[in-house]
Amino acid sequence: MIIKMLQSIGLARESGLSPEEKLRRNIVRHEAKVGGTLFGPVPEGTHREFFCLDEYTWIWYEEWVESNKRKSRTTRYNVMNEGIVKAQDGQAYRLVSRDEALRLFEAAKAYQKKVEKEVYQPILRAL
Repeated sequence: MIIKMLQSIGLARESGLSPEEKLRRNIVRHEAKVGGTLFGPVPEGTHREFFCLDEYTWIWYEEWVESNKRKSRTTRYNVMNEGIVKAQDGQAYRLVSRDEALRLFEAAKAYQKKVEKEVYQPILRAL
């Protein structure tokens, strides 16, 4: 039933994957879209995503047009025992400051609330 609901809103498209993997990927995509709105409206011509990839990894992705050229930035945060490390656009990981770690923590809490409300509650109501 959930897969049919996702198909009806255009979120189930991959072929060759198990139904479970399709569902997982589609939910992550939907979470990413919702997470991208956490920090205010997304400007026209901009694509923004913020999501939890797995238990240890957070992704911030944004693409935009500047001087008639499409630009993008991917920031990956990995939560480790030693602290939180960050890499942007394939560069080396570096330990984030305490302030940046706290901002990520606050963003993660806000993400959890928003995704619960906008992704999972509608799914549960549809069951």
